[in-house]
Formats: sequence, structure tokens, C-alpha cells
Amino acid sequence: MNCCIQTVQGDITKDDDVEAIVNAANNSLLGGGGVDGATHRAAGPELLAECRTLHGCDTGEAKITKAYKLPCKYVIHTVGPIVQGKLTQKDQDLLRSCYQSCLDLAEEKGIESIAFCCISTGVFCFPNARAAEIAVETVKEHKAQTGSDIKVVFNVFKEEDEGIYRRLLG
Repeated sequence: MNCCIQTVQGDITKDDDVEAIVNAANNSLLGGGGVDGATHRAAGPELLAECRTLHGCDTGEAKITKAYKLPCKYVIHTVGPIVQGKLTQKDQDLLRSCYQSCLDLAEEKGIESIAFCCISTGVFCFPNARAAEIAVETVKEHKAQTGSDIKVVFNVFKEEDEGIYRRLLG
């Protein structure tokens, strides 16, 4: 069920082909490094102001805001697990929950297209290949179980990650 699932390499904050982008946030939702910092910088100060009203987000969950100066309509913020040492089943379950929470929120809001970044990789230390496997599995399972026709784009920054996703999506 690869219908409407694709991968691109680029800057997710410039993706003008989707209604929502996913921000790999920290629990405060008040900005940080990597995708989180880039999203806040590109969206402008209004995003931070709206995020302050959300009172943070638990790991594995998602919250939605307007996108302000970004080319999309919405930002879905999710907090992935921070891997400390060996990758655990709990880490994997929390990452799966991030993708599922984002998809559920998108469906609830009637969003027809969503771009995911690589949640929890980078400074959160989730192994890239396993993170991609969980991302693709979760999206495919969601589509199979719900019949969803939401367009999903894995918008990755690194060439290495694009190769992983291309391999997984066939």
C-alpha cells in the first residue's frame, strides 16, 4: 500500500506541496535545534506564541498549530523518544506513537497531505534505519486499517535517509 507515500530530500520548512508538516519537537514545544529550530525560525514569532498556549507535549503525542509564515497551513508538533544507550522496545513504541498521533490528528482535522521529518534521529539518537522502518510500517498500517488516502511525504534532510526511505518504499 505505497499509494500516496513518497520520499523527498529537502528542507521541510520550504515544502509547499503539503497542508501540514511535522515538527520533531522537544517536550516544551518552545523551539530547539535541528528541525524544531528551523521550523520556529521559518514560521516566525507567532508560532512560539501559539506553542506557549499548548503547555508542552508528552513524548509520543502530537499537537497542532497554524503554520504562520511557512508555506503549509499547519504544523503538527510531536515529541519523539530520546534514546539513551541501547534502543529499547519502549523507545520504538513511543516513536510509533508519534507517527500514529500525527496521522490521527491530521485525519481529525481533515488534512489531506502531510510531510514527516525524521523524528527522534539526530540529537535524540534514534538509529536512522530503524526509525525509518517504524515510520513506514506505521503509515502503511494506518492506511490499511483506516482506508485513508492522506498523502504522506517523508521529507528528509540527508541523502543517507532518502536512500533508506527509497529502499523501504520500493
